[in-house]
Amino acid sequence: MPFIPHTEQDVRQMLSAIGVAAIDDLFDEIPSSLRTVDWSGLPDGLSEMAVTRLLQELAQQDGQPLCFIGAGAYDHHIPAAVWQIATRGEFYSAYTPYQAEASQGTLQLLYEYQSMMTALLAMDAANASLYDGASALAEAILMAVRANRKVRSKRILVPRTLHPAYRQVAQTIVSNQQIELVEVPFDLATGRTDQAALAALAEQDFAALVIPQPNFFGVLEEVDQLTDRAHASQRLAIGVVNPLAMAVLKPPGAWGTRGVDIAVGEGQPLGVPLSSGGPYFGFMSTRQALVRQMPGRIVGRTVDLAGNTGYSLTLQAREQHIRRSKATSNICTNQGLLVTAATIHMALLGGTGLAQVAAACHAHTQQLVTALTELDRVETLFPTPMFHECVLRLPADPGPILAALAEQDILGGFDLSTDYPELGHALLVCATEKHTSEDIDRYRQALLNHTRHQI
Repeated sequence: MPFIPHTEQDVRQMLSAIGVAAIDDLFDEIPSSLRTVDWSGLPDGLSEMAVTRLLQELAQQDGQPLCFIGAGAYDHHIPAAVWQIATRGEFYSAYTPYQAEASQGTLQLLYEYQSMMTALLAMDAANASLYDGASALAEAILMAVRANRKVRSKRILVPRTLHPAYRQVAQTIVSNQQIELVEVPFDLATGRTDQAALAALAEQDFAALVIPQPNFFGVLEEVDQLTDRAHASQRLAIGVVNPLAMAVLKPPGAWGTRGVDIAVGEGQPLGVPLSSGGPYFGFMSTRQALVRQMPGRIVGRTVDLAGNTGYSLTLQAREQHIRRSKATSNICTNQGLLVTAATIHMALLGGTGLAQVAAACHAHTQQLVTALTELDRVETLFPTPMFHECVLRLPADPGPILAALAEQDILGGFDLSTDYPELGHALLVCATEKHTSEDIDRYRQALLNHTRHQI
């Protein structure tokens, strides 16, 4: 960003004003043993051209691997316009726009984001500030315990088919509030949440049931039955969804007889690049009846004294700076830049474009699975309908296979043996709209060569 450096006179004036003789005196608390005084080991400075070439050479050492991992972070195409617009000065800030008179641009963008998310999820209201999908689930669990007045339970049903990281993060966040997460097993034949296991718990008190769609295996859950089963037992239903999948699948607000009560997920598929694990952003939406229990900021549209449209933060009475110990979670200034990118991304693609991307991802995943299962002793583990990713059974431990593929710049998938040892030599693979037939053939050939010589 542009800046104006201080002159020597500026520096002297500032030091004089605070009564310090030199800048080094500001750091005199650092022990001398920790100070570096010998700079002889540093090479001479390079020119801009030389530095550019050096950095390019270092970057090339990382390679450009083909990524078939998925598992919650997806390698989607992001139109160049998304981040070109998002990083303009008008948007390049994540600070909460408390001063509406000076933040109309940011507030309008957040309002548009909320409107898009409620339309995508078929829910009544959405907020605009959560860290990531995993912590969004934890917030939904806290919200469900507060909001469920029919069952005063602090127990939540969490399917084992939910992303392992989501389960771990939720456990870390809610356990200190004496909330118990009860795991629901899955059917080894289908990869879906075990309905019989849920039926056995029908008479017990739980505040909510978590319903992933698609689940961690890429399998489509029986969301209508699960949602109605939750409501029949006086439990709230929490949907955890891939937002891209919602462009082609039934949205959580339409599941079952009356839809879920809370819907959350990870927004990374909406214009956020794979960037060494983040930052990403979480989203949350809910029904109107529960909106005052929802944490984070909500932007509302109104009019000023002259009748002009204006935007401002609303429902602020629940936030920590007013209600203190009675407040919901202290979530205010988070991930605003990524929400900006997601809004631009959705606006550029529109509903039709998102559906086309989702359809391409599904078609390419099917193509990938077909190509790999043509190999000897590679087969799909679950025959159930899936989206975006699929579990394969390999003839040997996936670890060494993935390591061998990585040496050929192919990230071959997610090894499930640690999180789901009961599945055996299971590998989760994924394809997106970016993968070509040549990419899939390259993966297939590399796997064929490895299995032919090593297994």
